[in-house]
Amino acid sequence: MTAPIGSWPTDSWRDQRVVVTGGGGFLGAYVLEFLKERGCPNPFVPRSRDYDLRREGDIVRLLEASRPDVILHLAAVVGGIGANRENPGRFFYENLMMGVQLMEQSRRFGVRKFVTVGTVCSYPKFTPVPFREEELWSGYPEETNAPYGLAKKMLLVQGQAYRQQYGFNAIYLLPVNLYGPRDNFDPASSHVIPALIKKCVDAIEAGDDTITVWGTGKATREFLYVADAAEGIVLAAERYEGDEPVNLGAGAEISVKDLVGLIARLTGFEGKIIWDESKPDGQPRRLLDTTRAEKHFGFRAGTGFETGLRRTVEWYLELIEDDRLPARRTRSFDFATGVIRLASRIGLLVPLRVAGSLAGRKTVL
Repeated sequence: MTAPIGSWPTDSWRDQRVVVTGGGGFLGAYVLEFLKERGCPNPFVPRSRDYDLRREGDIVRLLEASRPDVILHLAAVVGGIGANRENPGRFFYENLMMGVQLMEQSRRFGVRKFVTVGTVCSYPKFTPVPFREEELWSGYPEETNAPYGLAKKMLLVQGQAYRQQYGFNAIYLLPVNLYGPRDNFDPASSHVIPALIKKCVDAIEAGDDTITVWGTGKATREFLYVADAAEGIVLAAERYEGDEPVNLGAGAEISVKDLVGLIARLTGFEGKIIWDESKPDGQPRRLLDTTRAEKHFGFRAGTGFETGLRRTVEWYLELIEDDRLPARRTRSFDFATGVIRLASRIGLLVPLRVAGSLAGRKTVL
């Protein structure tokens, strides 16, 4: 494929001025780490307190201050099924306005490459498995995700139109659901994996013998470890010059029922799973065809699902332990005992400060 006007060989990041929107978020933090490993010393991360990307004036200020050669647009207003059901208008408007205005102003400022990170939610509800990029326009997205998915999908249309008319070098990536350490565990906005990990750990702490999970468990999902996703995004920025969207996935699906069972095992939850079938399953199946990513920029996910999930559980256990240490100064260490019991079930090492604290019934740090 012929490279468009303004294309550039990204064999070295040292001389590139790079902006990463959403660089303070879950995925963005990993992308920054990977960029630095590849030799990009100081990528610019616009913070929402300084630049409101929904406002054109703030976008202009951002571009005037940073003068980027490359923009990796990761910023999004996003959440799980519940958040999507409660905020369809907000998710549509804010994601659309951030992306459309940023791309337009990037064109005007002469940005040499614009990488849009879209969403698997843009695919039609009943896309044949595995999802191929050619099927992206074959139907309407699953209803609970449609406003968010369509807002992101419009950036593909914009990028292709700008390439055709202006020679603007925009590429578009479609990652599946991400997971990993440092994910969002807020129950009001988290996705399925962190939500389930938290449910299981909370139940163990509270001594509950049941957890309730939305849906029937029949839906399937594909998950991509966040560090692998970051690698794929940076490789695409370096090597891909095409106008067609590209899937980023791991190439394997798991039913929600099996996912719950795996997370229960890794966290040590041995109670009963109650399925709330009054709640939606979401899209029936998700599994991406990742042939195009491997062909065009050599990306293949390297982290096995259970390996990545175990790392995520370990990180979360460490997080809640560290967060609650100050509260232990005036009370017994019932929580620490729970952490040790939980960790022992799944074969984790317990930090010495926790083990030592159990020498007496009351301990003051």
